[in-house]
Amino acid sequence: MSDDERRAHWDAAYASKGDEGVSWFEGTPAVSLDLIRKHAAVAMSSLIDIGGGASRLVDALLDEGMTAITVLDLSPAALEAARARLCARADQVHWIAADVTEWKPERAYDIWHDRAAFHFLTDPDDRAAYIERLEAAVTPGGHAIIATFAPDGPARCSGLPVVRYDPAALADVIGPSFRLVEAITHQHKTPWNSAQAFQFSVLERVR
Repeated sequence: MSDDERRAHWDAAYASKGDEGVSWFEGTPAVSLDLIRKHAAVAMSSLIDIGGGASRLVDALLDEGMTAITVLDLSPAALEAARARLCARADQVHWIAADVTEWKPERAYDIWHDRAAFHFLTDPDDRAAYIERLEAAVTPGGHAIIATFAPDGPARCSGLPVVRYDPAALADVIGPSFRLVEAITHQHKTPWNSAQAFQFSVLERVR
């Protein structure tokens, strides 16, 4: 799937279902928030949300006083939905419409957050490009919080195949620049009340 095709796919998903109708919607991103709070001083840290789209995470982080927030997503439609929801507060956030595998980081971050973007990268070259950006964008001692479908989670999402990971497999793919420091499983309930098994891994930048 080309970059244009992927962008069109996700724009169509948001246009047809709305940000509260997609399977990954969370009214309160509690697991992500708990992990961010545990591994960073929220108000003093910088964060990039990869594939953040129209997620409510940015709302919660603004509420907690974070001032250095970037949201990156392939879909301009998803980002526009978030900007419209935040109204004037949207100006406090840096928005990037880009494919993470082609994006060039212009600064470093204390926290790299990715809930359900990495597992869509089924091509090894795309995964390698993602990891290159991850290494370029996370400060030494910083953390990457990456959530994927767990081994018993769905094999597809939004009509696309995914790669499922356990924490050890994810850490192995990410490579030696990061070490796994925490992992938890989570049963996400979709808007239609079905369960999806996720695993959240926290990896610390060590070199």
